[in-house]
Amino acid sequence: MEFYLEPSTKVKDVTERLKACRYGDVISCTDAGLFEVAKAILVREKLPGLTVQLLDDSDYVLRSVTSRKRRDNQKTDRFNDRQEAVLKALEKVLAHCEKEGIRLIGFSDDLVAVPAHLDDGSGLSAEAVDLDTCGVYRGAEYRGN
Repeated sequence: MEFYLEPSTKVKDVTERLKACRYGDVISCTDAGLFEVAKAILVREKLPGLTVQLLDDSDYVLRSVTSRKRRDNQKTDRFNDRQEAVLKALEKVLAHCEKEGIRLIGFSDDLVAVPAHLDDGSGLSAEAVDLDTCGVYRGAEYRGN
């Protein structure tokens, strides 16, 4: 169903209206402040599947937000959006390593960092720092133990 919130609607009434909604309902308003209040209530109350829209005077949708539950429990063959964000962050960290002259070297089942100018290709250096990979990194010698 679709519901319209009058600009004079109080926060308590917005909360009650949103809590009474069902999955798929659309709540519209023309007041930007009320739109922000409704968005905050969606998050605070964890109300999935509702859409809040900010309309102009011609009922054109200026802004819209839809709440949803994250599906972390489902195993798929692809990375979920949170995992993709972590991978992007990792790529940024690796770019910073390159910029700062740090080489990461897989050594047995460890990952070590070496200043780039000391990397002779052997992976052996007194300056090598063993990195705590929290069990995420597995070297070529990993056997699944």
